[in-house]
Amino acid sequence: MTVTLADVAARARVSPATVSRVLNGNYPVASSTRERVLRAVDDLDYVLNGPASSLAAATSDLVGILVNDIADPFFGIMAGAAQSEIGGPGDGSGRGGGEKLAVVCNTGGDPERELTYLTLLQRQRAAAVVLTGGALEDPAHQAAMAVKLARLADAGTRIVFCGRPPLPDSDAVAAALTFDNRGGARRLTEHLIALGHRRIGYVAGPVERTTTRHRLEGHREAMKAAGLYGDEENVTLHGHYDRRSGYDATLELLRREPEVTAIVAANDSVALGACAAVRERGLRIPEDVSVAGFDDLPFSVDAVPALTTVRLPLFEAGARAGRLAMGKETPPQGGTAVIAAELMERGSTAAPSR
Repeated sequence: MTVTLADVAARARVSPATVSRVLNGNYPVASSTRERVLRAVDDLDYVLNGPASSLAAATSDLVGILVNDIADPFFGIMAGAAQSEIGGPGDGSGRGGGEKLAVVCNTGGDPERELTYLTLLQRQRAAAVVLTGGALEDPAHQAAMAVKLARLADAGTRIVFCGRPPLPDSDAVAAALTFDNRGGARRLTEHLIALGHRRIGYVAGPVERTTTRHRLEGHREAMKAAGLYGDEENVTLHGHYDRRSGYDATLELLRREPEVTAIVAANDSVALGACAAVRERGLRIPEDVSVAGFDDLPFSVDAVPALTTVRLPLFEAGARAGRLAMGKETPPQGGTAVIAAELMERGSTAAPSR
């Protein structure tokens, strides 16, 4: 049954004219009233576009790509690759018949903003939604996400996860492309152990993110298998996935554990910060301390020395997600595909000299 403007007004306990003013944004409305109206719109899944509302199952030419931080190459590469598939085929004039308008939605890692974007895309009858990167491991947020995605799927929106594990107990997602973060992290730490490192520090990402947990689990699996798993609280620090976090955490790590001979970073940006901190302490890379990253972002090979890291095929995964979003490719069997990670051994790691 189609929800009307009058239904929203009744739910919000205001007049239809007030609802119209809030949605059009052309007349001042008290903030408390505005919040009540928007809550009613969200609760009832009211579609602002009148013609779209009358076509309950119709979708538009819009595709949403959700990223945590478009300035981070990890997300930018995947989003750009997905957009290249979503925007075509065609002759560039927009008249080819297969083009969609890809809109990148930058959440800033805010779970509420992620939900808000999904609501907005639902109201616009988006043809597809691509969600990139790790997920927040919070049961309440996961439940809210499941509801939002189910509503989108019911309206005909195709949903694709890229570099993100599927939601538990949810069948709304058309396809999930997940990276083998755990396996890649395990192989990276095994490489350091094979070089002779025994005291290895770890600069991890935010505690509540799936990517953080999976990479840390892989690292610890390798440490345990080698009989090296000990006082992890002293040699594992958490922070953001950025250079500053890597710099600050590494300084603290070296203060706590001056005997550390290798540092594994949550990603390549964190690794760059770790390298700066190591040098600030008057130590050489890799002679005194080896440093390793993750993702194989474009700048990693140009670092001095070049960064040992784990390569994730970000462009290939993003392009595949774009094809899945457009229905150009058959979803993987079972709905989920695990994408392999490759160890890239470079100059920032070597056998310990102390």
